[in-house]
Amino acid sequence: MNIKLNNRDPVYLQIVRYFKEQIAIGKLEPGEEIPSRRELANRMKVNPNTAQRAYKEMEEQGLIYTERNLPSKITTDQAILGKVREELLVEAVDTFVASVRSINVPVEELLDLVKVKYTSKDEDKEA
Repeated sequence: MNIKLNNRDPVYLQIVRYFKEQIAIGKLEPGEEIPSRRELANRMKVNPNTAQRAYKEMEEQGLIYTERNLPSKITTDQAILGKVREELLVEAVDTFVASVRSINVPVEELLDLVKVKYTSKDEDKEA
């Protein structure tokens, strides 16, 4: 688990986002077991209550489920899994639009730049 925590957002929400990202890119498969709350807290060096809160949030969103004393697993509900990627994409676009809207860039120019940056090689992105 390689997650970089920031100081802006609550840690439990950053953990939820991490799991959503891993689901969206296919690193966490439907039905896959995830670490216990205690194990996650140890791996991420966070308070066990924070891990518990993240798991509770993910259960409420339907991302994971826990049956009795068995390990928690990623949902197999395709409707929920399909929404995860869309939710992350919409969130990223909203943030992007909010940050560039203030400089009044014409939409066509912005879209052209996004196409160039998105399709360029990694070394070009750093320039």
